[in-house]
Amino acid sequence: MIDISVILINYNSENYTINCLKSLFSHTSKKINCEFIIVDNASKKYSYFKVKEFVDSIIHNHNIKLVRSNINTGFGGGNMIGVQHASGKYFAFINNDTYLENDCLMILKLFMDSHPNVGVCGPQAFSEGKTKIKPTIDHFASVSREILGRKFLEKINPSKYPKRKILYNSPQKGQYVAGSFMFFRSNDFNAVGGFDTNIFLFHEETDICKRLLNINKLAYLVPEGIFIHYHGASTPKSVKYKIELKISLLYVVRKHYGLISFYVLLTFLQIKYFFSSIVKPKYRKLFYILLLQAPLSKSLKQQQKIESIF
Repeated sequence: MIDISVILINYNSENYTINCLKSLFSHTSKKINCEFIIVDNASKKYSYFKVKEFVDSIIHNHNIKLVRSNINTGFGGGNMIGVQHASGKYFAFINNDTYLENDCLMILKLFMDSHPNVGVCGPQAFSEGKTKIKPTIDHFASVSREILGRKFLEKINPSKYPKRKILYNSPQKGQYVAGSFMFFRSNDFNAVGGFDTNIFLFHEETDICKRLLNINKLAYLVPEGIFIHYHGASTPKSVKYKIELKISLLYVVRKHYGLISFYVLLTFLQIKYFFSSIVKPKYRKLFYILLLQAPLSKSLKQQQKIESIF
C-alpha cells in the first residue's frame, strides 16, 4: 500500500523541480512507501524533456511517474491531474520551488496518524538561507482581512487569528495551510471534492480549507518539519498575476460568504484601484477588470493554448 502520494507541478521551471525531487529523495525515510507524481503543466519543450530525462534516470530506484498536460491547467487543475494517478493514504502537494531540510513527509504522516480531526497540515517554511520565516498558516481570504489587514486581526482577536510570522514550538492550528506544501488525508481531500478547478491560481487554500472546516476537519502547522520556499518560480510578480489574484479572491469570497460580502469587497477594490490607477497607470487594466466585476471569463485559465512537444 502506498503511504504518501507526492504531487509536484512543473511549469517551465525544470531546475527547481529536479532539485525539489532530490531533496525529497535524500530526506524521506525508507520506512514509508511513497509514490512521486510530476505533472508537467504544458511547459515548453526543453523544460519538459529535461524533467523527463531526470525521471528516466531514476525510475528504477523510485516509484515515480511523469504526466504531461498539453494545456496549462493552473495550480488546482494541475494537482487534480496528479490526483488521478495517486493511490496513497495521504496526498502531499508540494510546490516545485521548495527544498526540504528534514524528513517532512514522515513528520507530517506521524502527526496526521495521531490527529484524525486534522484534514490538512504543513511544515514550517523559511526563505532561502533561512533568513526569514514564511507563513505556513494564514487567515481565510475575507472582506475583513482585505479591508482591515492581517496584523489588525491578529491584534484584536489572536485566538481566532494566530500570528503567522513567529516560530512555534508545537503544532499550531490556523485557518488554512499555505499552498506551497499541503499534506492531506486523501479520504478528507476526496470527501470535499479536491481543489476547485475554476480557480486557476491563488486562494485555493482558503477554498479547500473552508470546505474541510465544513466537515469539521482542521488545518495545522507542524513546525518540526522544515523546508525552504524560494517562491514564485513559475509565477513572477506582474500586473496580470495581480489581476488573477483579484479574480480568484472575489470568486472565493462570493462562493463562501455570499453576494453582500462580494459586493462590499468589490466596491472597496474598485475605489482602491481607481486611485491607484491614477498614480500608477499600469493598474488601469486591473481597475477595468474590477469594473466588470472580475468575471472568471477574464481569468488566465481562458487564455491558455495547447503546447505541443512534438
